[in-house]
Formats: sequence, structure tokens, C-alpha cells
Amino acid sequence: MTKTPVFGITGWKNSGKTQLVTSLVGEFTARGFKVSTVKHAHHNFDIDRPGADSYRHREAGASEVALVSGRRWALMHELRDEEEPPLDAILSRLAPCDLILIEGYKRENHAKIEARRTETRDRGRLAPEDPNIMAVAADHAQPDETLPVFDLNDVGAMADFIEAHAGLKRPAT
Repeated sequence: MTKTPVFGITGWKNSGKTQLVTSLVGEFTARGFKVSTVKHAHHNFDIDRPGADSYRHREAGASEVALVSGRRWALMHELRDEEEPPLDAILSRLAPCDLILIEGYKRENHAKIEARRTETRDRGRLAPEDPNIMAVAADHAQPDETLPVFDLNDVGAMADFIEAHAGLKRPAT
């Protein structure tokens, strides 16, 4: 069994990560690939709303709640007093696909593109401290950058880069 290629988009808050990931998902699916994503969120987040039955199940103490309909299903796992699971544990729960795109997870050990926007320039660059960053996507000039630099909106070129790096073979059409 071959391991599914994983490629990340990292950067500071408001650097364009989510827009880039969603654009890449659209590009890869248009190319015929099946793509899954993992997004790292900070602190408390909720995909459920107070008063909904599934919310009430979790509030009552359920460790996991599966919400299933004829169009989609979701599995929520309440950590309670457990530590945040490592990325590998999450990846192992995903259904088979051609590529997994990761948003966030700055410190994890997978290939990444660093997103940079002008308004986050004062936060500094991540690439010098992370050998897993393979390229940079920016909305402003990067004159001193030694890694490949893409325009933040050049999704096709970044998808080509990821496709080559991950060794993906386009499905026959």
C-alpha cells in the first residue's frame, strides 16, 4: 500500500492560507484528482451550533458524534482531557485519496509552501527556520528569497509544483 502524498500550506494568520488551499483543491479536482484536506485550528472551535441535536449529544458527554445524512457525514471527536492528536493520527483516519493538502501545522515535518502577504510581512519569514518549506507564495516581491517564489494567485503553477514534488500522475480522462 502506498502512502498518500501530503503537502502543506503554512504561514502566519491572514497570510492567505485558506484562499490558497481552497484554490488548490479546485485546481487539483479539475485535474481529476481526489483531494482531502486537514486544517489546523487554534483553541476552541465549533462546527456545530448550540441547540442542534449533535451539539446536545456532545454536551451530554459523547466522545464522538457522527452526523449522517443522504448527502454527507461528519465525525466529531471531543477531546475532553486528551491532548491534541498528532497530525499522523488524523491522516490515518482519512479515506483514501490522491493528495492531502494541509493548512497550518507550521511545525510538522511535511513539504510546504509558505504563504506571505504584505500585511503580515512584519511577522517574519518561516522558511529560514523550516527546511520543509519548499517554496513561497507571495503577493509582493521577494528579492532575497532563495526558494522558488510564486505569485500568490498563480494557483496553476503551484499545483504543477506540488504535483511534481508529490509524484502525482494525472488520471486518464
